[in-house]
Amino acid sequence: MADRKGETKKQKWMKLELSVPEELVDAVSNFVIEIGAQGVYEETLEPWAANGLPELGGNKIVFAYLPFDLRLEDRIARLQGYIEGLADLFPSLPKVACKQETIEDPDWGEQWKKYFKPLRVSREIVIKPTWERYTPEGGDIVIEIDPGMAFGTGQHASTRMCLEALEEIISKDRDIKAWEVLDVGTGTGILGIACAKLGAEKVLCLDIDKKAVGIARENIQINGVADRVKASSRDVAALEGAFDLIVANLTEKILTKLRQTLVSLLRPRGYLVISGIIIENRNMIEESFLTSPIELLRTLTEKEWICYVMKKRAENP
Repeated sequence: MADRKGETKKQKWMKLELSVPEELVDAVSNFVIEIGAQGVYEETLEPWAANGLPELGGNKIVFAYLPFDLRLEDRIARLQGYIEGLADLFPSLPKVACKQETIEDPDWGEQWKKYFKPLRVSREIVIKPTWERYTPEGGDIVIEIDPGMAFGTGQHASTRMCLEALEEIISKDRDIKAWEVLDVGTGTGILGIACAKLGAEKVLCLDIDKKAVGIARENIQINGVADRVKASSRDVAALEGAFDLIVANLTEKILTKLRQTLVSLLRPRGYLVISGIIIENRNMIEESFLTSPIELLRTLTEKEWICYVMKKRAENP
């Protein structure tokens, strides 16, 4: 929108700075996203480890931006009610504190650059933002990510658990010689890129958000895996073919809706990794997924999040 002088009108945002106990960071981050926040990221207050990588523990500051619109007052009221509820549920933890500041047009890219640092997410995988330096050690697999506004930097528990599961599956199963992988809800492309760097021959990354697909394609090029990884906004329900490994880091409702499609796209003896699931909703997932021909191999948990590693049984001879 332009004013009478021909200048573009700047959009206002409510910047939230939330001081959050480590145990509640993911819960608070997800709540502010649910009420409409954009540009959510975290700052670690604890010192970095000796190896130059930030430790996963420690106190956190969660930053979030709410649009300055007619719903802002209601959003703030909901957040305050949520904070009071957390104080009642977890009386032994420090109460979440919230500072508010009205700002104009935050530079999202620069905000990411302040708080997204190199992070070891599994035994071999290190996630590195494109603008940071990092010297690999031993067998490190370094994935470079420029997230833009897409989800997936490896800092969220659901993404970290997926990366750990993918590393174990691809490195240990030697029976599959040429892995074909499907990444559903790819975001930045981080999981698909990881699969290629772990040895997968063909990877298809899908996301309904065309902006995310564009970001994923850029990250695929940055990591030099464009010969093996493709990103598309195609609907997974219309997809044909079969895959040795499918990973989907989504929500419980979307995963449940896609269950039949995901299982049908999976080859016999193929692996299915699903994440983005809050532990209290595990019954919904288990009732939907853990039926023939799918069997559970293991679960990974971190704080209130759970990731399932499953396998499709071989077809009867």
